[in-house]
Amino acid sequence: MASSLIVAAAAANKSLLAAPSHCHSFSLHSNCPPLHHSHSFPSKPFLHLHSLSLTSLHRRLIPVPALDSDVPHPLDQGSTVKVKNNRSKEIEEWDSWTAKFSGGANVPFLLLQMPQIILNAKNLMSGNKTALLAVPWLGMLTGLLGNLSLLSYFAKKRETEVIVVQTLGVVSIYIVIAQLAMAEAMPLPYYMVTSVVVATGLLLNFLNYFGMLNAGIWLFWEDFITVCGLSVLPQVMWSTFVPYIPNSILPGVISFVTAVAAVVMARTGKLSEKGVKFVGAISGWTATLLFMWMPVSQMWTNFLNPDNIKGLSAFSMLLAMIGNGLMIPRALFTRDFMWFTGSTWASLFYGYGNILCMYYFNSVSGKFLLAATAGLVSWIGMALWRDTVVYGYSSPLGSLKELIFGS
Repeated sequence: MASSLIVAAAAANKSLLAAPSHCHSFSLHSNCPPLHHSHSFPSKPFLHLHSLSLTSLHRRLIPVPALDSDVPHPLDQGSTVKVKNNRSKEIEEWDSWTAKFSGGANVPFLLLQMPQIILNAKNLMSGNKTALLAVPWLGMLTGLLGNLSLLSYFAKKRETEVIVVQTLGVVSIYIVIAQLAMAEAMPLPYYMVTSVVVATGLLLNFLNYFGMLNAGIWLFWEDFITVCGLSVLPQVMWSTFVPYIPNSILPGVISFVTAVAAVVMARTGKLSEKGVKFVGAISGWTATLLFMWMPVSQMWTNFLNPDNIKGLSAFSMLLAMIGNGLMIPRALFTRDFMWFTGSTWASLFYGYGNILCMYYFNSVSGKFLLAATAGLVSWIGMALWRDTVVYGYSSPLGSLKELIFGS
C-alpha cells in the first residue's frame, strides 16, 4: 500500500487543480503504544519458543483486526508467538526475505523520482523556471502528506525497511517542492510551512521510533496527520471528476470539520473504545486510500483523453508495479490488511493497469505486456504459495482468510 507508495504525488497533481490528471507516475509509529490505543490480542494459548533466534524476531505474526493494524508488533512488547516449533526455521527465513523485499522497493521508487529531480535541476541551472510550472505543487504536497502519514504508521509497527522507503518518499518529494519554490512555482509562505511540517514530522517519527519521544507529543502529531489526511482525501476524490461536477472546496471543508470533531471527541472521552480505535486508524487508512485513488484518477484521465496516454512512460509504470509488488509478501506475512490492500491495489491497478491501457492504445508492444503480466502473476503467486507453506495451510485461501478476518 500502499498503501508505498512514494510516487503518488505526480498522479495527485491534476486532481487538486480541479482537472483530470495528466501525470506520469504513482506508489500506501513507539515501543509503547499511544495513549489512545488500548488493544488486546487473541487470548488463545501460546507455544513458548525455546529458540533464542526466533524470539529475536521483531515482526508481528499474529493477525489483528484492521482497526488494530497500527499497533506495534506483539514481539516488541515481549509477547510470545503462536507457531509450531517445527516451522520456526521456515518462518524466520521468510521473515528475513520479506523484509529484504520491502527494502528492495527503494530501488524502483528512487529510479522513479530521480528523473524529475534531475530535470528540474537542469531547468533551474539554465534559468528556465517556466518549465517547472508543469509540476503542480498542490499535488506534490498531497503526496508528501501521504508519505508522512505512512511513515508514522510504519515507524510505530517497527517495519524498518519500509520506514526507509517512506522516508525516501518524503525527502524526494520535498526536494521537488524546494525546486518549485526556487522557481517561484510555489508560493514562499506555503513552502516555509511545508518545510516546518516536514522537519517536524521526520524528527518526531525518528524520536518516537527510538523511544525518545513524549507520548503526549506523539499523540498530538497523530491527531494532526489524521485531520490533514481526512480533509484532503474527499477533496481529491471530488476534484477528479471536475468539470463533470461543480468545482467546490465543500468536501474538504466538511471532512475537515468532521475530522476535528472526531479527534476532539476521542480525546475528551466522548467515544467508545472501538470509536477511539477507529479515529486512531484514520491517518493510515486515509493515506492508503489516497494512494489507492491515484489509479482511479489516472484511468479516468485515460478514458477522457486517450491521446494523453502517449505521455505516460511505460518504464515508470513498470517501476511503480515492481516497487509496490515487492511489498506484497511482507504485508501478507505480517497480516497487515491495510498495507496489503494498498500495495496490491497500486501494483495491479496503477502499475499494471496503466500498462494494460497503454497496450490497448498501442503505446506498448504485446511482448512488453506479456512480460509484465507473467512477472506480476508469478510474483503474487509465489508470495501466496510461500506464505501458505510457512504458516502450514493447505491452500492460499487460509492465508487470505487470516489476513482479512484475523485468527
